[in-house]
Amino acid sequence: MTETNPSRPLLELCDIHTYYGESYILQGESLELRHGQCLALLGRNGAGKTTTLRSIVGLTPIRRGRIAFNGKTISDMSTHRIIAQGIGYVPENRGIFGSLTVREHIEVAMWARGCSAARRDQVLAIFPRISERMGHLGHQLSGGEQQMLAIARAMLADPVLLILDEPSEGLAPVIVEEVRATLARIKETGTSILLVEQNAAMAMSLADTVTVLSQGMVQFAGTPAGLEARADIKNAYLGIS
Repeated sequence: MTETNPSRPLLELCDIHTYYGESYILQGESLELRHGQCLALLGRNGAGKTTTLRSIVGLTPIRRGRIAFNGKTISDMSTHRIIAQGIGYVPENRGIFGSLTVREHIEVAMWARGCSAARRDQVLAIFPRISERMGHLGHQLSGGEQQMLAIARAMLADPVLLILDEPSEGLAPVIVEEVRATLARIKETGTSILLVEQNAAMAMSLADTVTVLSQGMVQFAGTPAGLEARADIKNAYLGIS
């Protein structure tokens, strides 16, 4: 795991502005995530949540502002260099190949990340179901198993920060709870988590801090308890009455 300095925020977004073509998506967003904590990024569809994650990892570069990770500016780096700083990224589409076995997914990720067998065993201990499915092809896995494999693959590099985009999307409630419990175990190891979720209850059960976005602007930043007390914010920006 990359060496960190707990005296400063692990991740800082400072007044970032991001466009898709001519569409102005993120309009001066700022947030910070502390070491060992989970930040839940909430908002309706189109609020700018996924764009925030893509901006952090350099897939949709910012036009203005600054993104820093562990005290180092990363907003001028390529995606490959950003990930190499100690970030694991699990996109919404999971990126599972139907024609590859679970074992092959793990082996390819180990090769790409320079992962040791010892680290592989540590990760698989967190994902017992994945260990049981090593010979299964990607298309034979359930949605929950695919999500677990995607998270396990990101964890092989022993990231300081794990970024996830809608990990519970399309999953049955019992599987959502499995994903939540797995993320809680990952957080207990000291890995920080930035979580984009439509399932606000699941996200807030993990989060130390919450940021609510609407139209690319921060409408709330605080604790889960603070958000629970703000019926106006929940109703206007999350559709929760």
